[in-house]
Amino acid sequence: MTADPVSLDTAFWLTAAAIAALLVLSAFFSGSETALTAASRAKLRARADKGDPGADKALQVTEDSERLIGAILLGNNVVNILSASLATALLTRIFGDSGVAFATLGMTALVLIFAEVLPKTYAITSPETVATRVARPIRMVTFILAPIVSIVRQIVRGILFAFGVRTQADQHMFSIHEEIAGALAIGASEGNIDKEDRNRLLGALDLGERTVEEIMLHRSQIEMIDAEAEPDQILSTVLASSHTRLPLYKGERENVVGIVHAKDLLRAVEKFVRRGDGTLESISDLDVMKVAMKPYFIPETTPLDEQMREFLKRQTHFALVVDEYGDLRGLLTLEDILEEIVGEIADEFDPKAEIRLRPTDQGDYIVEGAMTIRDLNREADWTLPDDEANTIAGLVIHEAQSIPSEGQVFSFHGFRFEVMQRKENRITKLKIRPLKASD
Repeated sequence: MTADPVSLDTAFWLTAAAIAALLVLSAFFSGSETALTAASRAKLRARADKGDPGADKALQVTEDSERLIGAILLGNNVVNILSASLATALLTRIFGDSGVAFATLGMTALVLIFAEVLPKTYAITSPETVATRVARPIRMVTFILAPIVSIVRQIVRGILFAFGVRTQADQHMFSIHEEIAGALAIGASEGNIDKEDRNRLLGALDLGERTVEEIMLHRSQIEMIDAEAEPDQILSTVLASSHTRLPLYKGERENVVGIVHAKDLLRAVEKFVRRGDGTLESISDLDVMKVAMKPYFIPETTPLDEQMREFLKRQTHFALVVDEYGDLRGLLTLEDILEEIVGEIADEFDPKAEIRLRPTDQGDYIVEGAMTIRDLNREADWTLPDDEANTIAGLVIHEAQSIPSEGQVFSFHGFRFEVMQRKENRITKLKIRPLKASD
């Protein structure tokens, strides 16, 4: 060491001060990244609505997630590399070639403890509070580094594009739907949220992702009336039905020509009876089409939330579902959509429904084939996929690539499926058992 001690001491303290300042900046970038990515946008929005300017800035900063992360990582890497270089130069002057090893070990410990773990641990304890404090300086850093970040962004996108990965410019790091769904799942698993409450909230969230086809009543189960039948027969059918609205058809069931409401029909019958001799024979001239309403047809691909708004706009809650060719597929009511949120709605006129999911003492579950996969997952807390089929019977048929016979057994998606009952080409009852790892 031939360097002047005074100049060595001066250089040492100046370099050490620069290293300490760079470590503080590194800690700032690390803590800011954790706080801004972990902070709940819902909580930040609540703070902003109460007049917190920092929360409003934090919301603005996190709008462009790619730009934000790029600026923070760029700043963090620059200060870390610069601090490591200064430490290497300083310790090399003091210890010679051994200074490289000392600088590597020392800076690794300092960066790990003071620039990574410490600030990130502090930020994760109260991310919203930290995010509101760092939002302004981070916004300034993001603005200053924007040109460099843009160049880096284009290079990264070009590399990803070469490997077949497509990125969206407006892609956001936060998904409100996933955030709420995840919070509900965690709350339910910890016992803080009732299963019924979770299902209701998730049902409301999922309306936009589900279509009319998934919950409609199939055309084979629709109660319909022949418009050309005798008036007294139509009246008897309406009175015997548990529904207040029934479709009218002419010729074939596919040809729906109107919807008759029980109240409208009874009003018309009363007029005929009062004008006649007071017997049902006086309604023989009743034209049911004059009291019928015009049918309302909707496509099977309509999202449920959109259809619910349409029901409310039209002040009606009864629609017939058709496919792309105009063929009748099923029937949907506003009540069907509401049941996806609040569960089964029954009144004194509804027929007593069979239990669609019944556990057995052997650990199996007896399931109706027409039960939707989504309802089964919600009731049993399972995760069967519903991408290829809506009902549990449809899932079995899809996986089997055929219509199974009674007694056939299949194993897929971690479950054992046994066909218990089949009517014609429909699977009506299944026995399902979750498979253990040993199985």
